[in-house]
Amino acid sequence: MSVSPPSASASVTPASARSTAPTAAELLDFVRRSAADPDLIASLPLDPEGRTWVRLEGPGGSEAWLIGWPPGTGTGWHDHAESVGAFLTAAGTLKENSLAVRLPTDGWKTLELSEDVDRERELKAGEGRAFGRNHVHEVLNESTTEHAISVHAYYPPLPRIRRYSRTGEVLRLESVERPEDWQ
Repeated sequence: MSVSPPSASASVTPASARSTAPTAAELLDFVRRSAADPDLIASLPLDPEGRTWVRLEGPGGSEAWLIGWPPGTGTGWHDHAESVGAFLTAAGTLKENSLAVRLPTDGWKTLELSEDVDRERELKAGEGRAFGRNHVHEVLNESTTEHAISVHAYYPPLPRIRRYSRTGEVLRLESVERPEDWQ
């Protein structure tokens, strides 16, 4: 479910008029400031069954989102292709599973992963992280009772998202989504 109330699309921080792209650290600073805005967080309508999201104006032309996570929801394994990004939990707790390995960007369908590539982070309210290009991860709200809310930012704006399935040590490319698929 996508809901975009008029007030939530207002700029949290005006996009700067600069000639350089925002860094992952600058995106993390943006999501941290945005998550600390109680009016912005309260503006997100929450659905008990599906994620909700509102697009925000990110810094320097970045793409940013405020996302609500009902109990038990997640993204599945994916990456953000050539974009760097950051996200921060504004309310509740999110878990991030990620791979500490650089994958080939194109030309493969199935990879066997080594045993030592898995990373797990628990991100409570106020905690977040930045990441580089081709970062493969999944984000989950494992709570059985509480919604979580997070703020995400990506630069350049997402050119595509690659979705994966995972069985044990085998990672399989399932699909590639482009912006027109989710707008």
